[in-house]
Amino acid sequence: MQISEAWLREWVDPPISTEELVEQLTMAGLEVDSVTPAAAEFSKIVVGEILTIEKHPNADKLNICMMNVGDDDPLQIVCGANNVRVGLKIPTALIGAVLPENFKIKKSKLRGVLSFGMLCSDKELGLADSAEGLMELADDAPIGMNVRDYLSLDDNIIELDLTPNRADCLSIEGVAREIAVLNKMDFQPIDFEITAVEHQETLDIKVDVKAEEACPRYLGRLIKGVNPKAKTPLWMQERLRRSGLRSLSVLVDVTNYVLLELGQPLHVFDATKLTGEITVRYADEKETLALLNDQTINLEIDSLVIADEKQAVALAGIMGGRDTAVDDKTENVFLECAFFTPIAIAGKARKFGLHTDSSHRFERGVDPFLQRRAIERATELIVAIAGGRVGIINEVVSLKNLPTRPAVILRKQRIKKILGIEMADNEVVNLFERLGMRVEEQADNWDVTPTGARFDIAIEADLIEEIARIYGYNNLPQSSLLMRSELGKAPEALLPLDQIQDLLVAKGYQEAITYSFVDEEIQQLIAPNDKIIKLKNPISSELSVMRSTLWGGLLRAALYNTHRQQNRVRLFETGLSFVEIEGKTNQTKRLSGLDLGSVQAEQWGEKVRKVDFFDVKADLEALFSLSNVGIEFASEQHSALHPGQSAKLNNEQGEFIGWMGMLHPTLEKKLGFETQVFLFELELEKILHKTIPSFTSLSKFPSVRRDMAILVEEKITAKQITQCIEQCQQTAIKEIHLFDIYRGQGVETGYKSVALSLQLQDYAQTLAEFEIDAIFSTVLTTLTEKIGAKLRD
Repeated sequence: MQISEAWLREWVDPPISTEELVEQLTMAGLEVDSVTPAAAEFSKIVVGEILTIEKHPNADKLNICMMNVGDDDPLQIVCGANNVRVGLKIPTALIGAVLPENFKIKKSKLRGVLSFGMLCSDKELGLADSAEGLMELADDAPIGMNVRDYLSLDDNIIELDLTPNRADCLSIEGVAREIAVLNKMDFQPIDFEITAVEHQETLDIKVDVKAEEACPRYLGRLIKGVNPKAKTPLWMQERLRRSGLRSLSVLVDVTNYVLLELGQPLHVFDATKLTGEITVRYADEKETLALLNDQTINLEIDSLVIADEKQAVALAGIMGGRDTAVDDKTENVFLECAFFTPIAIAGKARKFGLHTDSSHRFERGVDPFLQRRAIERATELIVAIAGGRVGIINEVVSLKNLPTRPAVILRKQRIKKILGIEMADNEVVNLFERLGMRVEEQADNWDVTPTGARFDIAIEADLIEEIARIYGYNNLPQSSLLMRSELGKAPEALLPLDQIQDLLVAKGYQEAITYSFVDEEIQQLIAPNDKIIKLKNPISSELSVMRSTLWGGLLRAALYNTHRQQNRVRLFETGLSFVEIEGKTNQTKRLSGLDLGSVQAEQWGEKVRKVDFFDVKADLEALFSLSNVGIEFASEQHSALHPGQSAKLNNEQGEFIGWMGMLHPTLEKKLGFETQVFLFELELEKILHKTIPSFTSLSKFPSVRRDMAILVEEKITAKQITQCIEQCQQTAIKEIHLFDIYRGQGVETGYKSVALSLQLQDYAQTLAEFEIDAIFSTVLTTLTEKIGAKLRD
């Protein structure tokens, strides 16, 4: 909402600067988004009057105007505007004047005739985006007066970003009341005279409110004989402009002006275009309405409309109809002012792609007791500007459907307890009364009745918030919260998730958060055997099913990044997967990751190398080392993974932990990847339990290393070799390391050479050579018997 500071200060003018006023409003909950000048900078532009007009001798479209600008001698100015006429008062730029965008006025010759200035339009003064002619000033504008002073252009436009609960401040009056309360000043609503009734013909236009629950109060008034040629006064045009509205016609401008001034939307109908009585009802099926913006809408049965005997003539609380709109021939108008309940209007404008100042206010709540005052104010302005004979007000009220404002109890001790401040009883009463509320004091509390406009005051906490706002949040005492509590127990056998996340980040992964909803097609490609859960009302087709694996979201995120020149992507995510099991939704916490591109970021010290299966396996082994749990990587196939580069992960007890591997080439191509993608997914609960380390004493005797190179079949895994050695039950073997695998010359096809080192150490003595040889021989024999290994020559 935009408001003019000058207009605001006509209502209440505290002795503070603009900056202090802005700070005050923001801290009171009426956040100020911006403060901008009401007009661009210009100088030496005064009010001038056209004395005479002569045609230019050398140009048909130019005129030579003699201008009275308050000097002794008239000023000759050549002008080509089509609305020049003798007696017209207009902004006149003198020699040396500077217009917006630093446009300077100099003495010039136009087609051989000297011109000593320029006659200005709204556009040239920066007051409008376009103009059809010169800016016409009022007949009583003082000649020679600076235009900036005459139009009060040394003003600021304050833009407020109001929260939906503060609809009471969607008007000059509402904001002015707030400022008066904040500065402890008296506030007096605007005074205006009630216009005398001159005819009784309003009763000829009867009003029937059939939707009383949606429109508990409806007022209508017939004003006859208005001047359709009347011009909106410049002061009103300027106030509308500074509030973000352009001038349309005097009748429409008056309703917009009252809306800004008091916060009550109104509408004017051309009375001669109405047929029979006015009815407030819900739309009929297949009923249409042509709106003022030339949009024709198909009404729905829950659309509240204003109708005459023939058709719907307005979308209630939102926009009027084109067929009954006022124009430059309108002489008789039916002025409407009503209260529509927020629930009847909320969402209706958006349904038709509309958003109006009227709907904005009715959706949030308009004071249900403001309508008579607003229609009287609009009547006064219409008659003052365009004349007319005023009819009586035809009012229809449903008291049972009008909102009630029950008193809210505020306990005295709650102010001290919640805000930490002591306030005298009379201060509290004075604060709420200045806000327009009625206060009745009881022994231990106050009964506070909010005004009709304060829909946001419903409970005691709302009243305490009002005290805090007006008292000033910055003035409330500050105190540290003291809470006595015992530290919770942190089981040593439980691995914190943060520790896992920190490790993955240290490994170069970045945490991702993706939707729990995924594309059904991608879900079926990744996990065709999972029974998926479809959404009844999906956001889009790409988010139509619940994920049974986190891979779908990570693959989509990785693809998004690769399409934007990110060639190295490492992501991980923790979250829930959803699968239907026996008719019930089963949720499992998972940790998933994705890796593609190079192992290291590009650097001078190491050649670029693509990530492979064993790089990801190493990352997982580092992760499992946190929990000190042994994991077996078993070669098995998964529908989403490469059949030769996938592994099923089991713990030492043989329980399933998860999967890892390279994305299947078919999926890689279908999804649009141009490089290999590696994935892993683990059941989170099973990796958060760790084995508590136990102390083992150190041997004081030296250790011995013995290496062996054995030939085994290609199908034999490293895990099988180490398990076989462990089964020898040689307590002196402390560590087993595989440090080389060789295939090639000297090794039979179908076999591989595996080089191992054994770390031997005894707790009771230094191992003798024969004891070492015996252990080595036992190991070799066991390997030969169990997996067919042979010692390589």
